[in-house]
Amino acid sequence: MQNYFLQLSADAEPNIEGILVDDHTLVTNKEMQSALEQKGYGEQRHDKFFLKPFESLYFLFYNKLDLTGAKKKIGFDQMLQICTNSDENALTKFLIYRDLRVRGYTVKDGFGFGSDFRVYERGQFGEKGAKYIVFGLAEGRQQKIGQLQKSIEEITKMGKEPILAVIERRGEIIYYKISLVRFMENTKNIEASSFVFN
Repeated sequence: MQNYFLQLSADAEPNIEGILVDDHTLVTNKEMQSALEQKGYGEQRHDKFFLKPFESLYFLFYNKLDLTGAKKKIGFDQMLQICTNSDENALTKFLIYRDLRVRGYTVKDGFGFGSDFRVYERGQFGEKGAKYIVFGLAEGRQQKIGQLQKSIEEITKMGKEPILAVIERRGEIIYYKISLVRFMENTKNIEASSFVFN
C-alpha cells in the first residue's frame, strides 16, 4: 500500500528539464517555473529559477527530472554524490524531504538549524506561514544537547512547532514533537517537607 502511495504521489509531479549549476538545477522554461512555484518548489535567485539540491534529488528519484551538466545526462546517484560533496547532510535532507512531500506537505528550506525545513499545513502554502520546523538527525549520529535545546528555544520563539525527524538505519523516518520543559526551583522550606522517623 505504501509503495502505491509513493508512486501515486510521484505521478502527480510534472516532468522537468534542467541544467546543473553547482549543486542546484536551473529551470529555464517559464511555464514550468510557474507550475513548480505554485506547488512550493524552487526559488527565484537573480532573475533565474532554481531547484534546491534536495528538490532535484526528489525529482530524479521519481524520474521526473531530465538533468544535464557539461553536455551529459546526470542521474540520481551522480547528483547525490555532487550534493554530498557540498553538504554532508544531503542524503538526510533528501530522505526527510521526500517523506514529507509524499505525505502531502509543502516543504521549504528552513532557517539554518542544521538539516531543517519549514513545513506548511496541507493546503495552506501561500496562505499561511509554515507551522512546523522539522530538523533531521540520522540514527547513531551524535548531537550536542545544548545545541538542540538552543534550536528548540529559537524555533519556539518564532511561533513554530519544532519536530525532530530521526532517520533509522533502514531509512524509516520517525517524527518527534518537541517542547521545552522548565523545572521550577523548589523554594519551600526544606525543614517543612522533611520526614520525621521514630
